[in-house]
Amino acid sequence: MKGNGFLKSTIVKEAEEDLQFYLKKYFGFDKFKGKQEQAIRNVLNGRDSFVLMPTGGGKSLIYQLPALIMEGTAIIISPLIALMKNQVDAMRSFSEEDGIAHFLNSSLNKGQIVQVKEDILSGKTKLLYVAPESLTKEENIDFLHNIKISFYAVDEAHCISEWGHDFRPEYRKIRPIIEEIGTSPLMALTATATPKVQHDIQKNLGMLDANVFKSSFFRSNLYYEVRPKTNPEKQIIKFIKENTGKSGIIYCLSRKKVEELAETLLINDIKALPYHAGMDSATRSGNQDKFLMEEVDVIVATIAFGMGIDKPDVRFVIHYDVPKSLEGYYQETGRAGRDGGEGKCIAFYSYKDIQKLEKFMQGKPVAEQEIGKQLLLETVAYAESSVCRPKQLLNYFGEILQTPCNNCDNCLNPKEQFEGMEHIVKVLEVIEVVKENFKADHIANIMAGKVNAAIKSYKHDKIEEFGLGKEHDVKFWNAVIRQALIIHLIEKDIEKYGLLKMTKEGKAFLENPYSVKLTKDHDYDEMEIEEGGTAGTGSGSADPVLFQMLKDLRKKLSKKLGVPPFVIFQDPSLEDMSVQYPVVMDELKQIVGVGAGKAVRYGKEFINLIKLYVEENEIDRPQDMVVKSVVNKSVNKVYYIQSIDRKISLDDIADAKGLEMKDLLTEIEAIVNSGTKLNLDYYINEILDEDHQEEIYDYFSEAESESIEDALEELGEADYSEIDIRLMRIKFMSEMGN
Repeated sequence: MKGNGFLKSTIVKEAEEDLQFYLKKYFGFDKFKGKQEQAIRNVLNGRDSFVLMPTGGGKSLIYQLPALIMEGTAIIISPLIALMKNQVDAMRSFSEEDGIAHFLNSSLNKGQIVQVKEDILSGKTKLLYVAPESLTKEENIDFLHNIKISFYAVDEAHCISEWGHDFRPEYRKIRPIIEEIGTSPLMALTATATPKVQHDIQKNLGMLDANVFKSSFFRSNLYYEVRPKTNPEKQIIKFIKENTGKSGIIYCLSRKKVEELAETLLINDIKALPYHAGMDSATRSGNQDKFLMEEVDVIVATIAFGMGIDKPDVRFVIHYDVPKSLEGYYQETGRAGRDGGEGKCIAFYSYKDIQKLEKFMQGKPVAEQEIGKQLLLETVAYAESSVCRPKQLLNYFGEILQTPCNNCDNCLNPKEQFEGMEHIVKVLEVIEVVKENFKADHIANIMAGKVNAAIKSYKHDKIEEFGLGKEHDVKFWNAVIRQALIIHLIEKDIEKYGLLKMTKEGKAFLENPYSVKLTKDHDYDEMEIEEGGTAGTGSGSADPVLFQMLKDLRKKLSKKLGVPPFVIFQDPSLEDMSVQYPVVMDELKQIVGVGAGKAVRYGKEFINLIKLYVEENEIDRPQDMVVKSVVNKSVNKVYYIQSIDRKISLDDIADAKGLEMKDLLTEIEAIVNSGTKLNLDYYINEILDEDHQEEIYDYFSEAESESIEDALEELGEADYSEIDIRLMRIKFMSEMGN
């Protein structure tokens, strides 16, 4: 068999007997972790291996040690140039000979390639890292025909599966290339694989008979939490300042958000740098090195960052955007606390983000859309569920955690429980009636009695069980199904991904039901309203005593200055002040609806009142929650101001920006409310005569509220439109307040 370098030599026999000796000799460790030793013995015995271990579980050692012991060169197939470089540098650090490990990829020049091949032919090189693209090149295939290959290792093997979180089509060509070069023992390694992905990998690599070495995915040192995505920048800055000096990674889905967030952190005195594939390689690798060398504390990155980054003391991993799949999420969070120390994993969740991701999928092939949607559904299920987070994650990877972790938001703040026996019985009955041929969403729709295209096409709205649980909605039934999956009464079919099947435990439960406690899911839409109120108002957490004092001060000032109270500061501004406690002018300018103009004109007395209140009541101010914004780069804001200065019609401004008139007025109101003076007379004079203008102006001079509804009721909707009133309110606020 051409290229098969596997002949059991004396050294291999010795190695089998004393692997501990070689572990100590080459790596300085006294003992193996988990299943490392069994997996290494397997490759020394010439058998194929499938290795599934969490990040930080010691996968690399499983191919590094036998490569050093065995005759010939091990071919390590790896997806990223940066990852190969890290691995090669690590191997060279264990040896006096640089030639012990090499990579062969597009980053090398001709002279370097010649040197690599010379080292391999001379027998110096024990590990050769290649990308799948390099492996398929004819010249490399010809070269590899002539060397003794000890074994092949496919690292990051989840890249083979379309159901994996990082699918790469070139990975599916690996098996035919190995056949062409010459077969040797084959090893596939990954840190994340659902049962479906594992089956896909083994099938594609022709290794269904491989010995499987699977370690537990449970890492007790990791704390998992999902937060509603309300003012995420504020939450992130507060969290980092509470964890000063600790290393962390923040993942964002877009390059633009990476750049913006890194800049926001920097101006808030947090040592942070961006990292994404759109940066030139020198800057990108420079930023990565600064993070590794602890010159910066935080890296803000797309998912391009982290694969193979062996930094043991990452103390937190934050997901600014909801991840596209649970596999990707688990791998990314696995970069926290690899030394066994503290690791906090926080994800921000908003269903709007899910809808955005679904939109991005449109236009892709139907099969790809179907896979993407299924993976997203799993993410939604994880975020909204109130069950122990690690329990859910482990269940996704085919592992059962017997007891709750007691180290996640759901365990530490348990949600309301209810008796679930009857609900689960109903779900199992429906799964049975539809012959175990449908996914969770379809079953939930049948339960809730919700008709859609799929329900109609299968005539499931005609079955007796349709609407069996119509007193609850689809979301409720999805939660019941998820919890039945976790306690293994149902499972998802591996071949036909997502179809619900009853387990033998589920069949037994249906015959003899018993009490099962279920928990209510989170409702993040409600939480966002409760916790966030109107964006930036801080309602729900305002200091009621201070808020009333600020209102009294505003009333006093309004009488003194002869302007309505809302001209000075509107209620949302006072609410935000009673959350943030600004005591200097720069802090006041950060308050919602307070620009530099208003701060200077009216701010001094408010600051003095707040300062006195804080001192008398010994209040710890949440100063770290006052986020400094990146200098306003809003081209639109500048465009509106300049256009109005040039007396361009508001209709033309709205058309140029693709806005409805009411939306343009909202933008202009925000500019004026922040203290900028605008003169709209040129436009108002065209649509309202002098008498009508005067009537509205006089109304606001005496009004107790800035409400448009109140104004319309008082002035008469027959005579005035909402647009008329809003334009005059802008004129009034601009002249009286600014």
